[in-house]
Amino acid sequence: MFNNRFEGSIPPSLGNCQSLLELNLSYNNITGTIPRELVEVSSLSISLDISQNYLTGSLPYEVGDLVKLVELDVSGNKLSGEIPTTLGSCIMLARLYLEGNEFEGTIPQSLKSLRSMEEIDISRNNLSGQIPEFLGKFTHLNHLNLSYNDFEGELPKEGIFSNASGLSVIGNNRLCGGLPELLLHACSNKKSHSSQRLLALKVVVPVACALAFIIAMSCFIVARSKVKKSRGGPAASHSYKGWKSISYLELVQSTGGFSVDNLIGSGSFGSVYKGVFPTDGRVVAVKVLNLQQQGASKSFIDECKVLRSIRHRNLLKIISACSSIDNQGNDFKSLIFEFMANGSLDSWLHPRDDDESQSKRLSLIQRLNIAIDVASALDYLHHHCEQPLFIVI
Repeated sequence: MFNNRFEGSIPPSLGNCQSLLELNLSYNNITGTIPRELVEVSSLSISLDISQNYLTGSLPYEVGDLVKLVELDVSGNKLSGEIPTTLGSCIMLARLYLEGNEFEGTIPQSLKSLRSMEEIDISRNNLSGQIPEFLGKFTHLNHLNLSYNDFEGELPKEGIFSNASGLSVIGNNRLCGGLPELLLHACSNKKSHSSQRLLALKVVVPVACALAFIIAMSCFIVARSKVKKSRGGPAASHSYKGWKSISYLELVQSTGGFSVDNLIGSGSFGSVYKGVFPTDGRVVAVKVLNLQQQGASKSFIDECKVLRSIRHRNLLKIISACSSIDNQGNDFKSLIFEFMANGSLDSWLHPRDDDESQSKRLSLIQRLNIAIDVASALDYLHHHCEQPLFIVI
């Protein structure tokens, strides 16, 4: 419904759409306030985009009910008031766009729980106060626009604040410090020269020791590599180069938020979901590991190493792997495979008596060929791949 000429206000009756996953009303002529009922649609999980309209009033407190939402865009309106503290409950948010409004006050501390953030734009508002340190601890944040507000104090140094290409703070004349590329004035220094010398010693000595350690380790690794090559043994590689990078957000979108409708199977190892990448329509199988089991993380790393080198016609091809954090801030690890549309082997070997399974009757020759193919794959895993696997049946 975006980019039309819709007028009037957003009807509160949209709150009755309890299966709604995405809503885009951007670039229209919609006026009035954001109805409380709209942000109470807890099923919204992909995106809520009501940008570039003429909405007024505040962002409703109930926005915290959108705990599954990945993208929120209310930019280019006339919204005012403070950023709701309840926004910190939207722990799946990866993209937040509030720019071009009249929001005021400070950035709420409650937003520190949004650790899946990738993009934040709160530029062109009336926000003030100091920029919170927690923004520099968002490991997935690659774009942060704070420009044209009234922030003050010293700019944090970690994370996104050390990447000038992904950060914009122009138009905040009371900010200081930061990278030279940001062209901010230096922060006033009231410490005595003796304190400065003491601080220099505390910084320079550990840094010098660290550099010496790194150089020594580098020389050791290079020397060891040369020794291995001289012995004729190939250097082991733990790189996953060649795999397409797939983020947790893409997996959430492709599986409908790991919907039960897309669940293929589950067990003690974890669960497998069917997914469709929105970018190219590719259908995949997403194996989500159950990290509650002891040694699951190590098993994930080992499995990645082995599967990367496997090349056999009877073994499922792995597309990529994802190691990130989920919407609860917990470790998340998954493997992405090619999707086999014909179902599980079990359903073919042991069909039920219903009509749908009648077409899955296999002949004796077909069953024998399946057994031969399985044995061929096991022989390859035991004896012929780079890192042999020993599987007990």
